[in-house]
Amino acid sequence: MQTIDPLKRAKLKLFLDKVAQQIERPGFIKTDPVQFMYRFDHKKDQELAGFFAAIMAWGRRDIVIKKVDNLLLRMDYRPAEFIRNFTDTDARRLVGFKHRTFKPVDLYWIVRILKSILKEYDDFESFWLHCLNIARSTDRPLMGVFHEEFFKREPNFSSRTRKHISNAEKNSACKRLYLYLKWCLRKESSVDPGIMDFMDPADLKIPLDVHVARQARRMGLLTRKYNDWKAVEELTRNLQKMDRHDPVKYDYALFGIGVDGYSLPPDFYVNKVN
Repeated sequence: MQTIDPLKRAKLKLFLDKVAQQIERPGFIKTDPVQFMYRFDHKKDQELAGFFAAIMAWGRRDIVIKKVDNLLLRMDYRPAEFIRNFTDTDARRLVGFKHRTFKPVDLYWIVRILKSILKEYDDFESFWLHCLNIARSTDRPLMGVFHEEFFKREPNFSSRTRKHISNAEKNSACKRLYLYLKWCLRKESSVDPGIMDFMDPADLKIPLDVHVARQARRMGLLTRKYNDWKAVEELTRNLQKMDRHDPVKYDYALFGIGVDGYSLPPDFYVNKVN
């Protein structure tokens, strides 16, 4: 795999900026799981609805939207209240839910853990700040710390639930967790709500999925073969060269090319990728 040269990267930036601006518009919200953060007036509900929408953002977006809607209906569309007051009796509300490999037992433990977090930290953002402080003081990736701190609150959790919260220290791309933080941290966006302040958007990593990785390789922005944490770091570094203050805005462009009617001009093909 070849890397894009600096001159071509400067021209590519102009193209990607244009595509990102055209895709990142309010109309995008109604077709994307981010919409669930806009269905609530209070930040605590937005944080939790967005978290479920992000960790379930797996597969076709229309199906994800239906599944998240179903889950929130089971919570009476009061996620913060439901989680804070959750008891084992309420677990019956989760019976029958399924999305991909998510099962009621996974939701049960995730809700139990979130209840413990909210009891200690009052809101979800404060917990993320706690994890970020540990990550910076120990020079560990944020998503490694988040995974560890998340599950330590319920030592008896079902081991199968662990896979739904990615871990950068296991070389996972952590796509869904960084999708969530993109929603929460980016300001002045017509799509991302930007309801949190615990971290600078400049420090976000790209939410890497198969399509984004494929397009990045074609452009020479990513040379690593595997869609893992090392690939996330490589691609993010290259996107920072185009916009160091807001590198993950290019997620919209990389997502849109080949999906929403946008195509990559032949001049920007650096590598042939199937």
